Amino acid sequence: MAMQVAPTKSNLLKAKASLELSKSGYELLDKKRNVLIREMMVLVEKAKSMQIGIGDIMAEAYLALQNANITMGIQKVNEITYSIPQDEEFEILLKSVMGAVIPSIKYTKSPSTPHYSFYETNTAFDKAAIKFKEAQYRIYELAELENSIYKLAKDIEKTQKRTNALSNIQIPRYKEQVKQITESLEEKEREDFFRLKKIKK
Repeated sequence: MAMQVAPTKSNLLKAKASLELSKSGYELLDKKRNVLIREMMVLVEKAKSMQIGIGDIMAEAYLALQNANITMGIQKVNEITYSIPQDEEFEILLKSVMGAVIPSIKYTKSPSTPHYSFYETNTAFDKAAIKFKEAQYRIYELAELENSIYKLAKDIEKTQKRTNALSNIQIPRYKEQVKQITESLEEKEREDFFRLKKIKK
């Protein structure tokens, strides 16, 4: 339903300007939505591939850990793992993709020098330690991807609501308003024309 406004030339110009602005806004938002969807689909494919890779690395790491537990003893493995320092050296930065703020995890890969004695361990333990460290960095990357996908999905949803509001409410409303004012002005012009003809007669 069109907004009730006085059928004047001034209001017609305003309604036309609002209609053009709404159309431009819709086009921009539609482009933004398409760019965000493309970006998100690329990240989804990357995340799928990365999940498979992490699964393979974790399977290798747990198999090596199982072998270390068998050959060294669970208690000994537990004692040595406590000597390995926790590596939580990472920083979360933010970047913008078409106005959507997505996270980026910045970290430095520490050298894979062991923090335990080779005398107390074996190759199975070393392999497990290397594989778990590799998985840790992959998990950082996957966390960044999954969080980015979530943020993009939320922004796509928000953009979709705005485009729907413009295409289903704003644009039809201004179109109807332009139509109503134009018809009223044309009717008024016809009346004025007949009135003038009568006066001339």
